[in-house]
Amino acid sequence: MKKLIQFLTTSLLVVFSLTLLAGCGSQSTAPENKVIKVGVTAGPHAEIMDEVKKLAEKQGLKIEVVEFNDYIQPNVALNQGDIDLNSFQHEPYLKNIVKDRGFDIVSIGKGVIFPMGIYSKKVKDLNQVADGGTIAIPNDPTNGGRALLLLQQKGLLKLKEGAGLTASADDIAENPKHLNIKELDAAQIPRSLDDIDAAAINTNYALTAGLNPVKDSIALESGESPYANIIAARGQDKDNPAYLKLVEIYHSDQIKAFIQEHFKGSVIAGW
Repeated sequence: MKKLIQFLTTSLLVVFSLTLLAGCGSQSTAPENKVIKVGVTAGPHAEIMDEVKKLAEKQGLKIEVVEFNDYIQPNVALNQGDIDLNSFQHEPYLKNIVKDRGFDIVSIGKGVIFPMGIYSKKVKDLNQVADGGTIAIPNDPTNGGRALLLLQQKGLLKLKEGAGLTASADDIAENPKHLNIKELDAAQIPRSLDDIDAAAINTNYALTAGLNPVKDSIALESGESPYANIIAARGQDKDNPAYLKLVEIYHSDQIKAFIQEHFKGSVIAGW
């Protein structure tokens, strides 16, 4: 009987030890086996993340780049857990969407700056826009406000004091040229250039439409813009080591060199 008890005790200890080891093994291998899904918009964000993916794979980090064609779905997908991170928006836009929709999404690292430009097929200089001319701007609050601030910076209009980064057409205090401000979906604005006098276009959509912000714009934001893009995660994942490793790779000298060489100054590293 004593030998039987010793045998059972020893067996239970062995089983317990194996279970513990198996548990430790699964915890150590899980990060390497996980594929990190990163949502981006088509164009520069996708191109940059593709380069990050190549570099990350050499360091054992697996990334799947998921492309979206608008500014809404990448945050919806992230909030729902369909993707793990996204890289397509600046912080003022994220703050606005979090406020409006209650998403638990936070920035975990800076990305690039896409200076907003104003483009035209009818004039070569912004001051040549005729009295009563039409200028298109994005219809979302932050990018629309960004466009209005650029128009104010260039002297075409003046906004009410304190209008801030989310200014709208209703915040225009002075409009000496009686400009018609037309609000359109940001992705659709490049297609409207034939029908209007000028348009404020986000650089990612400008590049996708074959427009070079440095060569083709008639006005361009400075590099001091507060609209640096970010890499975002759900609040519960803000300290995830694998996600922070991805940010570290994004901030590497290799990716910075790619941005400088590939985009020729139309996209600027924001870190």
